[in-house]
Amino acid sequence: MIPEAVLEDIGPGLVPTSPGWFVLNVREGRWFDKPGQGHAISLTGYDEYEAETFFPMLGMSIRVVSPGEPTGTYHWETEQEDFLVLAGEGVLIVEGEERPLKQWDFVHCPPGTKHAFAGAGDGPCVILCASSRQFQKDGPWGFYCADETAARHNAGSPEDTQDGELAYARFPPSQPMRYRDGLLPDDHGV
Repeated sequence: MIPEAVLEDIGPGLVPTSPGWFVLNVREGRWFDKPGQGHAISLTGYDEYEAETFFPMLGMSIRVVSPGEPTGTYHWETEQEDFLVLAGEGVLIVEGEERPLKQWDFVHCPPGTKHAFAGAGDGPCVILCASSRQFQKDGPWGFYCADETAARHNAGSPEDTQDGELAYARFPPSQPMRYRDGLLPDDHGV
């Protein structure tokens, strides 16, 4: 029988501290304020220890960005990644091109697909992100990429690199935080 995981409030919110199944309302989980990149909750481990200990097969997060904010830096990974726009509008930068996104658009990126996202429209864009972790720990995980189209959305890396510090140097460090009311649409908004 699979045990229920222990969820512990570590200050910024609840996180699992033991293996097993659990139910967590994302408004009660540990969020991160990512200056210039909106807000995020990593549902399956924020760091290498959490990911490998409790979630070795799947990575999943929710990103919330305002119009003009990127979710991260243009990159490709050795793993499949998939995304679902839960609310709002966004822009997908994929293989050097732009694609508009709206609520319920699903984006599939096979391994090696260069991509990034930015908020668009009049309000926040909420994206559910999921990826395999099958080969990540054996490396290399992928690459951050310089790209003119991504740079127009502040999502480009200054150069092709695997150095996350270089790729994200333009952003202040993320800070853990408790969920802030209004960050996610209410039950009637999705």
